Amino acid sequence: QVQLVESGGGLVQAGGSLRLSCAASGRTFSDYAMGWFRQAPGKEREFVATISGTWNSGRTNYADSVKGRFTISRDNAKNTVYLQMSSLKPEDTAVYYCAASIRLAVVAAAYNYWGQGTQVTVSS
Repeated sequence: QVQLVESGGGLVQAGGSLRLSCAASGRTFSDYAMGWFRQAPGKEREFVATISGTWNSGRTNYADSVKGRFTISRDNAKNTVYLQMSSLKPEDTAVYYCAASIRLAVVAAAYNYWGQGTQVTVSS
């Protein structure tokens, strides 16, 4: 079992920045690929970013909508994954979830463990 707890969400003006954190506990954190997903009201959950475990040298992948603006990283010593978000837009408003998977994937179905989510609201 892996337990995930997100933090760092909040209200920010368009063009601003936020850093989300996801603290993990349970089984070996470094073995898991970690992903960030988001879900806006009335919309399906969508992929944002993912980073592999140490078995794939921390390879990353991003949704086209966030490339160049968001950066995913991880600190295995702290069992934490981060999502640095810059140049935020109102359309980035959503509940952001972190998730853990045994493989690097961009689909939610591949992730076995999920956090409770943190709200990000970007005002125009």
